[in-house]
Amino acid sequence: MFENLRGIFWKRRRCDTDSPPPTPPPPTTQGPGIIPGYPEDIDVETPEPLYSPQSDRPYNASERFVNILDQLDARVEKLRKDALNLQEKKDYLLMSMDLIKSNEMMQNMSEAEREEIMLYIQRVSSRLGTVELNVRTVRDNSQEDSLSQINALIDTMIKMGDPVIARQRCQLYLNACCSSSMDPSGQMDTLPEADLGPVDKKFESVLLGCTLDDQKNIKKRLQALMGYLNKQTVNH
Repeated sequence: MFENLRGIFWKRRRCDTDSPPPTPPPPTTQGPGIIPGYPEDIDVETPEPLYSPQSDRPYNASERFVNILDQLDARVEKLRKDALNLQEKKDYLLMSMDLIKSNEMMQNMSEAEREEIMLYIQRVSSRLGTVELNVRTVRDNSQEDSLSQINALIDTMIKMGDPVIARQRCQLYLNACCSSSMDPSGQMDTLPEADLGPVDKKFESVLLGCTLDDQKNIKKRLQALMGYLNKQTVNH
C-alpha cells in the first residue's frame, strides 16, 4: 500500500513538472516620451506616444512632431503673455513710487520725516530691482527712439507735482492713444478729434512711430496712471 501511494505521488509530481511555463505578458510598445512633462500648474494636453499601443506601427513622424511643436508654440506664446503682464505690474510699481516722491504732501513733512520716507522708497525700489524681466519686442532704431521719447514725456508728466495739471496732460495723452486705432482688417482708422476731445499732437506724432505692441502698453500705462490721478484729484 505504501508503494502504491508513493507511485501516485511521483506521477503527480512528474505531471506538474511537464506542464508548460506561464506565458509572459507581451512587451509594451509605447515609445519613450519626446518632451518632459510640463509643470502641473499649466493645463495642457499630454502628447500622445510615438507608437500605437495596439501595434508596432509608428505614427507618421512628421505629423507627430508638427503636433508637438504646435503645442510648444502655444506654450511659448502663453509664457510671453504672462511675462508681459508681470512687466506691466513692475512698471506700475515703479510709477507708483515716482508718484509718491513727487506728491505735494511730501513737501509738507519735516526734513527728517521726508528723509525717512525717501529711504523707505529706496529700499522698496532696490528690492524691485532684483526682479528682472526681459520680453524683447523687435524694434528698429526709429521705433526705439520713439519709445524713448514717449517714456520721457510720461516721466515729465509724473514729476509735475500738481495732480490737476498732470491729470489734464494724461487725458491729452490718452486721447492721442485713442485717436488712431486698428480695425479688424488691419487698417488704421483715425477717429475725429471732436469725438475724443483735445489731443496732444506732439505725443500723438511720436506715438505713431512706436510698434503696435508698444502703443498698446503705453495706453495701458496711461490708463493706470489716470486712475491714480483721478483719486488724487478727488482728495486734493
